[in-house]
Amino acid sequence: MDTRQWRDTIAAAQAGDRRALDELVEGWLPLVYNIVGRALNGHADVDDVVQETMLRAVDNLGSLRDPDSFRSWLVAITMRQIRDRARRRTPAPLDESAARDAADFAELTVLRLQLEGQRREVAEAVRWLDDEDRQLLSLWWLEVAGELSRRELAAAVGISRQHAAVRVQRMKERLETSRGIVRALEGACPDLREMTARWNGRPDSVWRKRLARHIRGCGYCGDPRETVVPAERLLVGIALVPVPVGFTLSLAFGGKTAAAATVASVSWSAKVLSALTQPVVAATAGATIVAGGAYVVTRPPDTPAPRVATSPTAASTHRAPPPTPTPPPSPSPSPPSPSATPTKTVLYGSVVDAVDRAPNPDTPPAALPHRPETGLTSTGGAHAVMNHRGDAVTLTGEGYVLVRWQIAPQYRPGGLVMPSWTGLKGRLFHVASGGGRRMDDPVSATDSSATGMGSSATGYTVLPPGAQQMWQNEYFYLDGSVTLTCNERGADYNLSVFPSTWDAVEKDITTGPAQGAERYGLVRDAGKDDTPVPQYVTRSTPADPATVAQKSRV
Repeated sequence: MDTRQWRDTIAAAQAGDRRALDELVEGWLPLVYNIVGRALNGHADVDDVVQETMLRAVDNLGSLRDPDSFRSWLVAITMRQIRDRARRRTPAPLDESAARDAADFAELTVLRLQLEGQRREVAEAVRWLDDEDRQLLSLWWLEVAGELSRRELAAAVGISRQHAAVRVQRMKERLETSRGIVRALEGACPDLREMTARWNGRPDSVWRKRLARHIRGCGYCGDPRETVVPAERLLVGIALVPVPVGFTLSLAFGGKTAAAATVASVSWSAKVLSALTQPVVAATAGATIVAGGAYVVTRPPDTPAPRVATSPTAASTHRAPPPTPTPPPSPSPSPPSPSATPTKTVLYGSVVDAVDRAPNPDTPPAALPHRPETGLTSTGGAHAVMNHRGDAVTLTGEGYVLVRWQIAPQYRPGGLVMPSWTGLKGRLFHVASGGGRRMDDPVSATDSSATGMGSSATGYTVLPPGAQQMWQNEYFYLDGSVTLTCNERGADYNLSVFPSTWDAVEKDITTGPAQGAERYGLVRDAGKDDTPVPQYVTRSTPADPATVAQKSRV
């Protein structure tokens, strides 16, 4: 935002123009919201700090001598309010329920700006920074995005430009370390998974150091597997996070008047009433002025709702208990036996995966039919890792494929949007489940609430109604070609996809509690076309793979 474009508006507001003052508040609120939101990472105090900043700016607008310096002046006020909030904060533990009710700003950044790949990685790495680094990053982020200058950054922090350069460099180093942690936690390193089993899922400096030490000594976690783009290049030109719908800015708080900020003696009540006669300004800015002197951010009528609104988010499901699976008509987890209808030919695709009960952990699986294997090719190579929404891999040939799940409620619990299979040519079957556990099995000897889907401390990942509970390893058999897409939005999850063999599947599912597994695997393959097909599979290629129906029809 260029202050020079606002020179006339600022001068008019200082002179008592109520419309200009409205435009000034509406126009600069997003900048303040982004600085405060990122510095506090969506803490419950964000709204209060934003409101106090805007009140102070309005109250002291008359003291601003040079309208061209409005941006640096406003940013300096914002940073003072953030630091004041830190000084006022008591050493008593924070109210966890209030912290969870507040929206995580890293998640808001990813969802509202639709960030993917390494841009998303940078946004999520912010969670691992200390308060002081986050405050500096909130300014540096806007600097590289073209919203602030280095001179304004240094002035807001209260240091010289040379000192600011040193501080920024050190913060960037810790940000890169945090990016490495985000990448590693999205991977499939068994040592890291064991190490984080006792972690409560909340990023802090102690775990940042522990994880960083592991990454430095681990060949798997330390290999980024792609060129890492510097954060400043990823953030160039990035937009401001929109002020959320429902955000309320009360400018009548405490009976303050515009006279304190302008030469005219105009009360806030009069300003607010006059704003009600300015619908064009309100609709354009996406803000409505309501009785009592409050700016309430709304969505203009012709603006479609964000697509992510259709999925549960961490805020709506963060503390939900683990879902209780709906019992199927039959207690048997296996598909119907072909002998049940000996005179009827079962067509391919007539049996689809459904909710099922977990089998007895100590019951070995049935024999796994051995289907023909000529080999599979994968566009993702021998080991494709799909971490982000839109990541996809196309498989072609005849053989077995392993899809390995990693659920990450410690980053973002809530409703899970299932991956989907699209563009199917030929046949695809769901033949077995393994990995030694279902993802809803217990994972902690000390926390009875903890499963692979989450815990009472981190929140739970919640499957869509009717979705089959996944195991750690899910095995499929393909005769043809198909594309698997990660549709992650809402709850955080990752998929690893490996072309496999019958021997590998057999070895996995026959490993049981005696060998250290939580349970034996489960055979789903009936050997014929009555073997179930996975949910969310289609022969079409929709523009949005997340729209594939749960009840597959192939």
